[in-house]
Amino acid sequence: MHPDIEKLMNLQRYDLEAKRLRDEMTALPKLVAQLETKAKATVGQRAVVLELIAKEEVLRRRQESDVRDKQEKIARVKKQMDAATSTVQVTAFDHEITYLKAEIGKLEDAELDSMERSEELEKQKLVANEAVAAAEQKHATERERATATIALNKAALVDVEARRATARAAVGEDALSLYDRIAKAKGTGLADAVNQKCSACQMLLRPQRWNDLRDRDNHEIFTCESCGRLLYYDPARDSPQRKVVQFESIAAQIVRGS
Repeated sequence: MHPDIEKLMNLQRYDLEAKRLRDEMTALPKLVAQLETKAKATVGQRAVVLELIAKEEVLRRRQESDVRDKQEKIARVKKQMDAATSTVQVTAFDHEITYLKAEIGKLEDAELDSMERSEELEKQKLVANEAVAAAEQKHATERERATATIALNKAALVDVEARRATARAAVGEDALSLYDRIAKAKGTGLADAVNQKCSACQMLLRPQRWNDLRDRDNHEIFTCESCGRLLYYDPARDSPQRKVVQFESIAAQIVRGS
């Protein structure tokens, strides 16, 4: 392995940790904002229910008032009917009373319907109250957690950046420049090779390149021919099954060559 590769592995760990910390500090305020929006939405939904409840109450007061007005009118018509002097008048007053009683019946039925709607709305209000309380509690909890996490991340980032600067200073200029260029384009500059594949893009390495990469005495810098990342090999991550397959492949090549 090239001596700078191990140093770059260390640098990439700091780069990835710094990115994680920054990403989290960026994501947390967005999450809190989303929860605040959700909490406000639940308040808005409850407001709709409360408005409907208020409308039903206004409707019933108007219906009750209309019933009283018609009852009072019936009383007046009855007095007029008592003073009537002809059958025609009595019949007309009786028809009017019948009509008013029918209207009162309709109003009372409508009032019962309104009361049933109000009962259902009251149930919805309880659900809405619970939703508002839960959303506001979650928003408050996540806001506190985000504030604490961001503070911790800022402190951690200072430490990581200091370690990162030290790690960068230890890498050779050419290798560092190559790493920076690849990392800027790909997000990461290094990838480990596992089972003859680049772990980043999963493309298979040519047998000779794979063998050279695993050769401890080979100090070249190898890149993935597919994604361009710098490659390193960790023997501990290579599966025994793959090693058997590779051995059999090499043996077959030898037999064919002979």
